Amino acid sequence: MKRVHLFVSGRVQGVFFRAHTRDLAQRLGLTGFVRNLPDGRVEVVAEGPEERLQELIAFCHHGPPLAHVTGVEVHWEEPTGEFRGFSVR
Repeated sequence: MKRVHLFVSGRVQGVFFRAHTRDLAQRLGLTGFVRNLPDGRVEVVAEGPEERLQELIAFCHHGPPLAHVTGVEVHWEEPTGEFRGFSVR
């Protein structure tokens, strides 16, 4: 079990980025959340097997069709097990 904390920059708000991220994370069996930040970025915190987290990270580098991702900050952290599902905040 691993935990990743992502900050996604670009045109990532108002383009269904959070919904697509949630749907993929749920299909992958990950737990955590995704939310918009006031500065225009999207924040993602997810826990699960590293290979599935890598799939989520790969998605975040391009996002859904209407998004234009210009950067993804990836921070690996110790998992806490605090989440029971994956939600949009």
